[in-house]
Amino acid sequence: MTETPIRFTADRQAYIQNHITLAAVAMALAMFILWMMGSPHVWTGAIAGLAGITARGWFLASEQLAEVWEITGDTLNGPGGRRVPLDQIETLRSMTSFVQVITKDGDKHLIKYQADPAATIATIERHSR
Repeated sequence: MTETPIRFTADRQAYIQNHITLAAVAMALAMFILWMMGSPHVWTGAIAGLAGITARGWFLASEQLAEVWEITGDTLNGPGGRRVPLDQIETLRSMTSFVQVITKDGDKHLIKYQADPAATIATIERHSR
């Protein structure tokens, strides 16, 4: 009998929320830089920040949302042929909607755009024992 893999897929709502936050930061930063430069058109920074992050989000969405990590047997498998033996995981950490996986060798991986990063961490921990 083959064990069914446990899959961690990217969540579209987490992706959108992440980009909304990123856009707000980019808008504020761009406006601050223009203000520091003495520009009389500080408001254009908000437009530039929003446009830049919106373009980035739209361009990368299909690629980022297609990434899948899965636990099969005793291995956490990710996109691009990434393989992390579960017994080599040293640390699991939540960073916004990302889960950072750090191995005993110091390799770092991100499981991006998780709807519930705490649940992802709990599932990985449960299977790595």
